[in-house]
Amino acid sequence: MKNLKILIALSVFTSLISCNNKRTPQLQYMPDMYVSIPYDTDGEKGINNKPVNIPPVAGTLPRGGFPAYDIPDTPEGYERARIEVLNPLDSSEVNISKGKELYNIYCISCHGEKGAGNGVLVQREKFLGIPNYKDRDVNAGTIYHVLIHGKNLMGSHSSQLTYTERWQVVQYVQQLRAELLK
Repeated sequence: MKNLKILIALSVFTSLISCNNKRTPQLQYMPDMYVSIPYDTDGEKGINNKPVNIPPVAGTLPRGGFPAYDIPDTPEGYERARIEVLNPLDSSEVNISKGKELYNIYCISCHGEKGAGNGVLVQREKFLGIPNYKDRDVNAGTIYHVLIHGKNLMGSHSSQLTYTERWQVVQYVQQLRAELLK
């Protein structure tokens, strides 16, 4: 009997809702899904008069963040990177082995196993003119700059490698270059 009353009440409720005018708004179960709360995102006032989009304090980094690389992709920027950009990672066996692993994924096909510019793509004549590391006057800053911006045929690898991974590749490339110069 109780189930019958619930069933009748439910059917009456459903029929009342379904028979309403379709052009007017109906019952909203979750109004926040239909009508969003407007936020003022320019840093003025938000919910309860609290700012919602405050710019960070100058000179600070977000938790887990790294400094922004703001050196432009110009010849002057390349030379500036040579002077100003230093590797923040300690030169350790762990970093160099991780750099070698990443080099074997992203760089070996063009630059070759030893950095002599004779990778598989060069041997198959897909790309020509890949430099030998010993023929270039590079340091940690210029290598990092090229990883960020790319140079000539080499595109940027900033989207493939994290901040730390880029520096690990830099350490390994420097090791390869030192071995070629011997």
